[in-house]
Amino acid sequence: MDLSDWELVQRCQNGDVAAFQELVAKYYRKVYMVVLGILNHRDDAMEVAQEVFFRAYRSIQGFKGGSAFYTWLYRIAVNLSIDFQRRQKRGPTELRETMDEAVDNAEGASSANDPFLDLQSKELGQRLVAAINELTPDHRAVIVMRAIEGLSYKDIGRMLGCSEGTVMSRLHYARKKLQEKLGPYL
Repeated sequence: MDLSDWELVQRCQNGDVAAFQELVAKYYRKVYMVVLGILNHRDDAMEVAQEVFFRAYRSIQGFKGGSAFYTWLYRIAVNLSIDFQRRQKRGPTELRETMDEAVDNAEGASSANDPFLDLQSKELGQRLVAAINELTPDHRAVIVMRAIEGLSYKDIGRMLGCSEGTVMSRLHYARKKLQEKLGPYL
């Protein structure tokens, strides 16, 4: 565990609210992005991310440092995101705003090169969003944590409360489903 995180956690456990505010400042964006990757809806992601930190603050006394603080925090984020999505009983929602921004950024970087490639990139981005939206929340979470956040199988397993083998299996299944949907574009 990062020593500064551990020191901040200990200060929180001793009632130092400012220390928790430092942890929020350090991890809010990462937590928000994980939640957004699962829920695919900005307003819901903001709501759940706030709930993640509220729950973390309420439960900080129980954190013993057996894992990294962010691993513990991300597990809360993933669990709350999946619970939220189940409560909403929504079908897959769209990540259009975020993905469109990413595609637009990629277009801006390459538009001077080849308009045909730009069009292909944008179309692939849209197809990728649609394919990710069709995954179950568990599979979407694994894809987001591994491909976007770059987390290890071990860390993902800790956050989701499952074995590394289960993580690898879910990731394999999710990639296979994405490959089936995106085959002609790859």
